[in-house]
Amino acid sequence: MSTQHRTHGTAALLGLLIALACGLAHAQHYPIKPVHIVVPFAPGGGTDLMARFVAQRLTASSGSPFVVDNKPGAGGLIGIEAGVKSAPDGYTLVMVSSSYSVNPALYKLNFDPVADITPVIQLSQGPELLVVNPALPASSLRELVALAKQRPGAISFASSGQGSITHVATELLCSLSGIKMTHVPYKGTGPALSDTVAGHADVFLSAPSALLPYVKSGRLRALAVTTRMRAPALPDVPTVEETGFPEFEMILWHGLIGPKGIPQKIVGRLHADLSRLLVSKDAVEHLRNDASAPAGGTPEQFLDQIRKEIALWRKFVEESGIKAQ
Repeated sequence: MSTQHRTHGTAALLGLLIALACGLAHAQHYPIKPVHIVVPFAPGGGTDLMARFVAQRLTASSGSPFVVDNKPGAGGLIGIEAGVKSAPDGYTLVMVSSSYSVNPALYKLNFDPVADITPVIQLSQGPELLVVNPALPASSLRELVALAKQRPGAISFASSGQGSITHVATELLCSLSGIKMTHVPYKGTGPALSDTVAGHADVFLSAPSALLPYVKSGRLRALAVTTRMRAPALPDVPTVEETGFPEFEMILWHGLIGPKGIPQKIVGRLHADLSRLLVSKDAVEHLRNDASAPAGGTPEQFLDQIRKEIALWRKFVEESGIKAQ
């Protein structure tokens, strides 16, 4: 081998070692600049509130800012795709909810929802809350079903977007109860909630965190929670099962993902920090007040849950004939 070739080889090896060392140092000192948490819905909904709670606590514990970026549209796909196609350096994360598992059944995705992501952690789990505008003469789910059967298609339900969990879960409830309501999609929970409070939509199924203030003030009426057990924050609100529909259960969750290829050391740092947060009194009380609870678990367990739910929702959407508009 010539001296020139040996020099080039040595330089290439040195460059590789420097790059590896820089990458290791980068991971060890993460974060050294602002971390952006993409929320694929408009401000004011459960996903947005969870992201802001997490961002505030991580900013305090890390000393670097965690910033929430709202990018609503297409049932959350616009923000999710922007997040999962960003650089895999740990500085762009995505706050996803149960809607993430529904989207593949309704939309042609430009990414693989399992293979093209880095799971970080599932943060929460809890019920969704079914509410109506008080002007609607229904004080229970049974009364809502009876009214909808008398007026097929005349009662409207809002959702946070076409193909969102709030949309498909309400369609599932309609299917099981044998009623038809008119779907009115919005670009996020915030605008859907505002229009339901204003009376422009009659029914809304969403995260309790966004709805509770309006229920407590009497501007919305709570009819049922979607889990098998009543929510501690809503002890007087029955479950959907209690009101006569035992086949229906919906667990709402939130979690953090990122683009495929985030260094394992960064994932480990984020997972450790968030795991500590989830067992803190602060987080437990915050989630309890929102009728939810901490989840936790490993990134692999979170990814496995996503994978299973995608298969379940694909089956329901295929059988029900729901289409993205």
